[in-house]
Parts: sequence; structure tokens; C-alpha cells
Amino acid sequence: MSHSVFESLQDDVITLAPSRAPIQFISARRSGSDELSIFEKLPLRLGKTVAQIVFGGNSFYGPALERISGHDWPLLWLQGDVCPGTQISGAQAFVVDGATVRYIKLDGRIVGSYWEDDDAEYSLLTGILPVSLDATPGGQTYNIFEQIEAALSKVGMDFSHVVRTWLYLDKLLDWYDEFNVARTNFFLSRGVFDRLIPASTGIGASNPFGAALTSGALAIRPKHDRVLIREVASPLQCAATEYRSSFSRAVEVTFPERRYLTISGTASIAPGGESLYQDDVVKQIHLTLDVVEAILKSRGYKWENTVRAIGYFRDINDLPIFDAILKERGIAPLPLVPAHTIVCRDDLLFEIELDAVAAGDFK
Repeated sequence: MSHSVFESLQDDVITLAPSRAPIQFISARRSGSDELSIFEKLPLRLGKTVAQIVFGGNSFYGPALERISGHDWPLLWLQGDVCPGTQISGAQAFVVDGATVRYIKLDGRIVGSYWEDDDAEYSLLTGILPVSLDATPGGQTYNIFEQIEAALSKVGMDFSHVVRTWLYLDKLLDWYDEFNVARTNFFLSRGVFDRLIPASTGIGASNPFGAALTSGALAIRPKHDRVLIREVASPLQCAATEYRSSFSRAVEVTFPERRYLTISGTASIAPGGESLYQDDVVKQIHLTLDVVEAILKSRGYKWENTVRAIGYFRDINDLPIFDAILKERGIAPLPLVPAHTIVCRDDLLFEIELDAVAAGDFK
């Protein structure tokens, strides 16, 4: 199934990105007065929804659940650290067509989906929470990785199959170092540094449950040796592990007939790891796009191969600047959801994560 549609439904813009994969990526930006209207249109009736991410005020969480009453897909709700909570900026949905989907539960909550095709088994986890909200932030971090393991074990998978994580930390700047220590300690205990280090995004955002953080993960277990999973380096940046942050810049999965590249949250960081262009959002956006473009080109992808993106803005009013920069660089509008959030450093104003799909092999 393949879609390439930009359609305006009243005030909402819903994007169905073209994809050769069995999973479809649907993105919606809010721009009108009815903050909940997208829940009447998203997810679209294209298949089985395996996950949905929403960026908006936590006060909308309950009303949104009422609006989608009767649907049971995994839902991750996030209010950015600097978001006033008065708006819903956008949402993304992941939809699988032509496969049987099994939902994964922990403690009675649906936290993920499992499906398979001829090439691999897949598990997409969404909205994982720590068991105890009274634990220290570092303790909650370590436990959230244990909860990812527990969810994967429900479908016979484990952390060795994880290719990507999403980690959303409430009051991120207050305890980001503590988070990094806890993640590294978990990875050391599971031997992650001896194999693939997952791609990742770490962003400042609260959740409706009051947890120090919430998370998601994508796990893939190949069924044969023609599915290859590899770390992809960034030509313009050092490895994140060089400044004690445990994630890969990107991960690529090569299938017999398609390739999937997932790029970690990327910001205006120099080759040596320091932040560049403080207080200049235009230069930060340009450098960030340079870095992402170099990763794409290194594996034979183009911007038009993008199937999903999230833009994280310290000031959501910078979104038109981002759109103008895309146009200036000759990049068509991306299937991107904007989020009003803090990035992992106080001097960074913008970050983007991006997935791309292309046909065939790349040598």
C-alpha cells in the first residue's frame, strides 16, 4: 500500500507519507480552534493502528480519550516542558495493513503492538511507564528499560532486538546527567555496547501520569539472514558515546526489497560534541539539516524518502522559520509533526528526528 497525500481537512493538515513498507506513517498538524478535531480524523481507516503519539497539553488527555472512545491502540501523550498546555500541536499514527496485530499489555495497560511479515517480527512500544512513580528519576529510568524488556518478553523478544528508543523526560534539564548514567548502567548490564546501540531521541516533556519519564521502543527480530541491521555513523558529528550519551546517530534495517533508516534526534552539535550557534535558531536549523542530509546521503537516501519526522522547537513560533528554510533549501514539505519542547541542552533551540524508506540495496 502506498500513499502520497497532503490534504487539508478543515484546519488540520494530515500527511500520508509514501512507503514501500507494510507500516504507514500518518502525521497531522493542528492549526485551528478545535484542539480535539484531529481525533475524529486520526487514525484514518487504512488498517490497524499500532501506535499514536500526541504532542499537546496534558489537560486534553481525558477529553481526547473520550473522543476516541472504543479504540484501544497504544497512545503516548506528551506535553513539552515549555509548552503552556493550551494547545495540541500535532499527532502521529503508525498503521499496519495486511498483517495480524497483537496488542501488548503491562499491568492492564496497552503499551505496544506486535506483528510480523515474511522478513521479520516487529514490536512497537508506546507509552511505557516506570512501575513506581515514587522512585528517584534515575531509578525510574533504569526501571523503564526493565519495563521495555517485560513488554518485549510478552511476544518472545528481548532488548537485543531493540533498534530505536524514544525517551521523554519531565524537567529534563534538572536531571539529564542522572538519566544518562542510569541508561548507561542498564546498557552495561545487558551487554548493549557489545552489539547494536539503539538509535534514540531524548526530549523534555511531561506526561499525564506524573512519571519522571515515559518511553517507546521499536524492536525488530529478523527471520532470515537477508535482513541486516546496522549502526550508521554521522559524517558531520562524532559518536554520541564520545560525550557519554548512549545512543547511535542512526540505525538502518535492510530488507530484501526495501531499506529503512531511522535517524536519532539531531541538533546543532559540532563534530567534537559542543553546541553551536547559541541563540541563533536559523543557523541551528541549517546545521541540523546539514547533519541529517549527510546521514541520508551516506546511505543513498534523499529527503523525499522521508516517511516520518518530528521537529522539536524550544519556541513553537519558530515553526514558520523551519518551513521557510526547507523551501529555501529546495526540500519539499516533510511529513513532520511539530512539538513545543526542551532539547537536551539549554542552548539548543531545535532538534529533529526522521525516518526514511527506500527501495533496493545500497552498496
